[in-house]
Amino acid sequence: MRSATATRPALPKNGPVPLEGVWRPFDAARRRFIAWLGAPGRRLVRDREMRVAATALLAISIALIGSATIPMWMLALGPIVLGVPHVLGDVRYLVVRRGAHKRKLLVALAGGPLIAAWVEGSLLGALIACVGVALVARAPGWRRLLVAMGVGGVAFASWRFGYWGDVVFAHAHNLIGVLLWLIWRPRGRLILWPVLAYALAMALILLGATEPVVIAAGGLSPAWGPFDAHQMQWTLAPGLSPELGLRLMLAFAFAQSIHYAVWLRLMPEDDRGRATPRTFRASWAALYRDLGPLLLGGAAVTALVVGVWACVDLAEARIGYLRAAVFHGFLELLALTLILTEGRPAAVSRRRESMLERA
Repeated sequence: MRSATATRPALPKNGPVPLEGVWRPFDAARRRFIAWLGAPGRRLVRDREMRVAATALLAISIALIGSATIPMWMLALGPIVLGVPHVLGDVRYLVVRRGAHKRKLLVALAGGPLIAAWVEGSLLGALIACVGVALVARAPGWRRLLVAMGVGGVAFASWRFGYWGDVVFAHAHNLIGVLLWLIWRPRGRLILWPVLAYALAMALILLGATEPVVIAAGGLSPAWGPFDAHQMQWTLAPGLSPELGLRLMLAFAFAQSIHYAVWLRLMPEDDRGRATPRTFRASWAALYRDLGPLLLGGAAVTALVVGVWACVDLAEARIGYLRAAVFHGFLELLALTLILTEGRPAAVSRRRESMLERA
């Protein structure tokens, strides 16, 4: 009789991952911190549901405080510091880990319109790509047609309202990231607390409860040079009253921060089978194996260029980054369309990853 070990499929050989040794001091510091926390720290390590809920609540608290005290700095520096890493997370979890780039028909129908939408900054082009995604999805014909018709209706509304459609999408795309995470993650009751906290924080901002704090804290002072509150209000709420424009600007600052937290912390925690967190070393190795040196190197160079540009002209660097990164919002639309058509993504096996981490 053959042993269980002999029947296991051989793992593909992976070459060494560069820079692994860099993360050892960070892992050691985290071990000391967990030991200092004692029993609560050990509970957070073992219980992913509690850890993710706590992380989400912490992110919501920080984002709410920040949007009520330093919203202009959040809006100015958020894209510069976290923009490129969170776009990398988009590509990793929505495309690479799901194998979407290997589905030739999907790429053929969605790729062209998506590239055109990126070049033109056109939401309408992205919605046309979504129609193509719905029509070639792996789902019953009636469902594909139903989703395609729904997306077509949204595309017509986008065409009808023109620039206002782009403004609405600028706000909505922050929420789309949260929706994708909630759909993707394993089921659990504790996550209801972050959802309620998110809704409550957004309600407080939109009802004007944080306005006195912002004014008292001097949070509307220009963050850097010409980057000021009036400019941002006109961008995020053109033609609306100053009061409503301010509230929408603060809501955007809050929602954008949570959007970053989703792709940089929450999705990585939930998109793997292991309940315990990875070490920094293992996280880097997994990232390297998922994306490869070329994509990671390109992202590092891009982040460096954006950072240097921001030191010279923060406002222009922010605008340049947003123009270049507009495709990631369209990518999230495509992913949401695919989920609406095909259903919740199936869990990806992590046995191979777990064995690699222990190696």
